[in-house]
Amino acid sequence: MFFSLLWLSVVLCRIYTAVSPEKPKNISCIYYYDINITCSWISGRETHLNTTYTLVRKHYDDGIQQWINRDSCQSNNGSCAFFFPDIPYARYCFQVTAKNALSNSTTECVPMEMLEIEKLEAPDIISVEKIAGIKQLLNITWKNPMVAPERHLCCLIQYRKMHSNDSGNVTDCTNRTETIKSYNLMGLQDFTEYAIAIQCKGALAKFWSEWSEERIGRTEEKAPSRKVDLWRVIESSQSSGNRYVHLMWKLLEEFPSSESIHGYKIWYIPENNASPAGPTHNTTDKKFTLLLPGEAYVLSVIAYNSAGESPEATLRIPTIGEITSTHIDSVWTFTLRKKMIVTWEASSVNEYVIEWYKEWDTEPFNRSWQYVSNTTNWTSQEGAFESFICYNISVYPLFENKIGAPYSVQAYFQEKPPTVGPETKADNPGKNEAIIKWNEIDKIHKNGFIRNYTIFYKSEGGKELNKTVNCNVLQYKLSSLEANTQYTAYVNAANSAGGKNGNTVTFKTSKFNKEDLLYIFISLGLCMLFLLLLGIICTLKKQTLKRVCWPDVPNPAESIVVGSEDVFMCNSLLKQGQSEDGTVGSENISVLEPGMPHENQTELLLIKHENYESDHTDTCAKDVPNDHKKELCNKEHEVVKSFSPSLPYIVTEQDFRSQMLSAVKPNRKIYPVEKLEEDFSKPQFSPVQNSSSKDNENEDGECTDIKEAATFNPYLKNSINTREFIVPENLPDRNKNESRTQSTAPFQKNTAGQSYVTLDMFGLTIAH
Repeated sequence: MFFSLLWLSVVLCRIYTAVSPEKPKNISCIYYYDINITCSWISGRETHLNTTYTLVRKHYDDGIQQWINRDSCQSNNGSCAFFFPDIPYARYCFQVTAKNALSNSTTECVPMEMLEIEKLEAPDIISVEKIAGIKQLLNITWKNPMVAPERHLCCLIQYRKMHSNDSGNVTDCTNRTETIKSYNLMGLQDFTEYAIAIQCKGALAKFWSEWSEERIGRTEEKAPSRKVDLWRVIESSQSSGNRYVHLMWKLLEEFPSSESIHGYKIWYIPENNASPAGPTHNTTDKKFTLLLPGEAYVLSVIAYNSAGESPEATLRIPTIGEITSTHIDSVWTFTLRKKMIVTWEASSVNEYVIEWYKEWDTEPFNRSWQYVSNTTNWTSQEGAFESFICYNISVYPLFENKIGAPYSVQAYFQEKPPTVGPETKADNPGKNEAIIKWNEIDKIHKNGFIRNYTIFYKSEGGKELNKTVNCNVLQYKLSSLEANTQYTAYVNAANSAGGKNGNTVTFKTSKFNKEDLLYIFISLGLCMLFLLLLGIICTLKKQTLKRVCWPDVPNPAESIVVGSEDVFMCNSLLKQGQSEDGTVGSENISVLEPGMPHENQTELLLIKHENYESDHTDTCAKDVPNDHKKELCNKEHEVVKSFSPSLPYIVTEQDFRSQMLSAVKPNRKIYPVEKLEEDFSKPQFSPVQNSSSKDNENEDGECTDIKEAATFNPYLKNSINTREFIVPENLPDRNKNESRTQSTAPFQKNTAGQSYVTLDMFGLTIAH
């Protein structure tokens, strides 16, 4: 049920959209001889219903002078045919009726003549041959198509030059019917191949038959009538004085095919005829290379075939180093409508040779050339130049059978941006500068004239900067860069059509430049030299520097009674006060009050000395040899009167003693008693002299015969008459009282701020 409804809906839809057929248009018929008559027409719009077309053929009856139906045919498309043999030659008219379920439509009857709508079969070419002794001619023989007796025919002969687009047509009509037909095709080129095809039709017919199958023929060979187009390329001379001359030539337009040439002959003779003529060379190529001496030569080239030789083409080769004027002032090039145009300015010259070749092509035989005369401009053929390739174009003047110096330029037929960018590298980056270098782009990749180079560079996170230079610059020095900073850079090469970026390079500037490093090295060198000299001086003047910079200052903390017992007994004022264990009793040391007058201090010291002298005179005398008994020990101690009665010291918090005032210190220099008495009558002071070990030994051995000479001690120079103990005012009262007495404990360290009496004031030895 569903499918029935679907079918019904489709039928209703077609009925709804169906229309009546239109009247057919443009009825045409062709009579294929002895086969059929085929008629065709234009049906018109789509009716969406089955439509039947009926073709009715009527012939004209001259007796009743009206059209009579002869027969008909039906079809569902736009064509229909009547077949042989029911197709006699008569006058017909054709009518088409279109009919469907809605209505029908009939055209007018269109009259046609059978002779006009006739189309014959294609002819058959039998041969295409040349005739011996006759130039530029081909004889063509073919078989005509089958036609009715005494039917006139016309045939169209088409000839086309092989390997070329040149072609021509010729028509041959005859009044009689022949089965085999022949025709002489004239005006052709010598020794040239041609392709021949033929089609025929009745004299009154409108339709040509199909083309026959092509046949190939070649004209009679003839000797070349014009000389070859000759040119040369001369290489630089060799050390031997010879040079290579590359000859090349081409056939002129009169030579349609290279196959008409069997070969070429080349020979040369010296220009001055002083040397014998060179050998003759034969070749089938259009190029040849000669090795000629340095003198001028005249070259000749001819082309030949079986029929003869061409005229001689000559060319002069100048001597090595020959200078000729150019006669060409300037040359310009430009492109117009896919052609290269070359113009130039010249003086007193009418003939020129235009030479062009690719810039990167070094093969001399790949060059192109053309002779021109009576003009100063030249237009190339379309396709002679390739796009995006640089060409060298030269204009040679010709005068007096000589070739002058050329004027050369470079040109691009069409430009585009470079294929690759320049190869870039960074060289010698410094503190604030770097050199960017790049290589020139290969000629094959330039695609145009490089106008300029632009260097783009930027630091990390910085703004991109650029510098533009001319096309002949291949490196650039970037300045004002930041020190110790990483940069990236690349170079853009640009021509008139656009630019191309090269590779990106990364470099880092240094912290220091050469000048900074030079200053640093010089400073370090000077410092090292100074230290070396200072070390040498210190080594050579070690003792002097030690005495000046670090004098031998007695350290009271390390003062002890050392040396020979006899020496101490003779020289020390305290030997009476020593106990058996070697300690000094405090009752034997008088402490002078800081405020005591000078006179009182002196008297106190003298009283002590006298008591000491009276108690120890006998003891000292025992130790003196007999021959020196006249020298009394007590006299030795008279020097006490000249001592400075005051030698203050302070004990610091760090338990180190420092001498606050200086006084006269007795230096143990040994003199005889008589001399000492004279010296004591005149008190003298002298600078400090360090006692050597030798002096100490003499002092120990001759205690009874010597007397100490009082000398000036620079370390006690500020205390000449009195010896006093300085008690700091800021000390507590307890410390002030303790400073007035000495501890009974032997060789104990004094407390901070405590005054004390040094042993060296009494002539005791201090151990270091």
